[in-house]
Amino acid sequence: MTAAPEGLRPRHKRTQRQMARGGNCGWQRLSTGRRNLRHAGGGRSGAVMRALEVLPSILEPVNAPPVDSCSHTSFNYKFYRYQYLRPVAILYIALAIILANVSAFEPDFVYPLENVTVAKGRDATFTCVVNNLGGYRVSGEATPARVAWIKADAKAILAIHEHVITNNGRLSVTHNDYNTWTLVIRNVKMEDRGVYMCQVNTDPMKMQTAFLEVVIPPDIIYEETSGDMMVPEGGSAKLICKARGYPKPKIVWRREDGREIIARNGTHGKMKATIVEGEMLSLTKVTRSEMGAYMCIASNGVPPSVSKRLKLQVHFHPLIQVPNQLVGAPLGTDVTLICNVEASPKAINYWQRENGEMIISNERYLMNENESSMYAVQMTLVIRKLHKSDMGGYKCISKNSIGDAEGTIRLYEMELQKKTKSAHRVNSVEDTSGNDEINSTPNIDQSEESNKIHKNGRLYKGLQAGEHDLISSNTGDATIRSRWTSLWPLMLGALTMLTVRFRCHWYTPPSAIC
Repeated sequence: MTAAPEGLRPRHKRTQRQMARGGNCGWQRLSTGRRNLRHAGGGRSGAVMRALEVLPSILEPVNAPPVDSCSHTSFNYKFYRYQYLRPVAILYIALAIILANVSAFEPDFVYPLENVTVAKGRDATFTCVVNNLGGYRVSGEATPARVAWIKADAKAILAIHEHVITNNGRLSVTHNDYNTWTLVIRNVKMEDRGVYMCQVNTDPMKMQTAFLEVVIPPDIIYEETSGDMMVPEGGSAKLICKARGYPKPKIVWRREDGREIIARNGTHGKMKATIVEGEMLSLTKVTRSEMGAYMCIASNGVPPSVSKRLKLQVHFHPLIQVPNQLVGAPLGTDVTLICNVEASPKAINYWQRENGEMIISNERYLMNENESSMYAVQMTLVIRKLHKSDMGGYKCISKNSIGDAEGTIRLYEMELQKKTKSAHRVNSVEDTSGNDEINSTPNIDQSEESNKIHKNGRLYKGLQAGEHDLISSNTGDATIRSRWTSLWPLMLGALTMLTVRFRCHWYTPPSAIC
């Protein structure tokens, strides 16, 4: 008699004795039922129905007499059937129902696949989230469903589950062991641009797509862009700036100093603007005020924007303006001579005496140049402690490659006003009489004379005409006032004598002595 397998022995001793009398026939039936259950569990949608089909083979009643070695009438099949196999069958049916309900939920995408925009050379990432994928089985297959990445426009399979299929070392796929699959493209190139698909091999197939946009920051094409330019005054200039990038860059022009750009058109006249759009900037009838640096700026929404600096030089012969052509100053003072020069290209500037002698900078002659713009310079010559020999004509000369120009300044000696004898008499009267009005007059004249002595020659210019008359008139008025003051005592004495004589003549008797 064959002993029952260890895993299938009943728990109760009575059952063991009955099965021992029945031999190995009961274990064969149970093993057959389990094999049928295992084969039935391979499916998915019909799990419940298959479980019900297997159940009669497990609970099959014994109606006919046995014909094989397992037919032993002493074995109580009814007890075996209801006491042991029935709970197992019920448990299996419940498990099949649970599996059927779980597998009824098909895989589904949790979030849509999002479009990605990335600059060339950066990394791009697509994320696909799928639920209910673990227990799903493809119809007719024992393998579970898989997630695949496909380049849709090229119809190329990139990866399946966690395995990269394509021969591209810049691609990688990761899975978080739950429901998230990630496709990473490193060092993105322009050929990576296109439609990408996350696909699940269900029946029917499920998928979602997204677009990878590859952008390129702007870049100046120096081979096709203008450089620094030189034009004569009154001529024309065309500045060209070209750039590459994706999307196509937009180009604008500005002046570096922020001033307006002047665009002249035959039909619309002159137009001014701080910003001008377009690859080419046309300037006609160029003037010296349009000289300077122009900025070409390219941008397409992808940082950073780029720019190039172009310098426009306008050439013209020198021009000299002299603010004061006649300058006077007293001996022993300092005087400054000024000339304003405009020239392009940069000119050589120097000073000369009228006899052609060039002035060299030393302790008595100080020369300086102050630039006020790209083409304007102020020349200054300071002569210290004027001598008699310094009087005469001076020339400021400017020369460049186009031409030359000169300006002339005449320096003369200016004498300070000397005090006259009448002025001395006025001062003596002021000391004795204490008259405030007379006392203040010479002080005012002296202060005005001292104010006229200044280093800048322009202040001496007005002394040659009306200032001498003003000084002489003030001195004459003071002299007249002093004379009238000295005559007042004499006039008062004469008036007293006349009054006494009048009273004696009219009011006293003839014998009285007056």
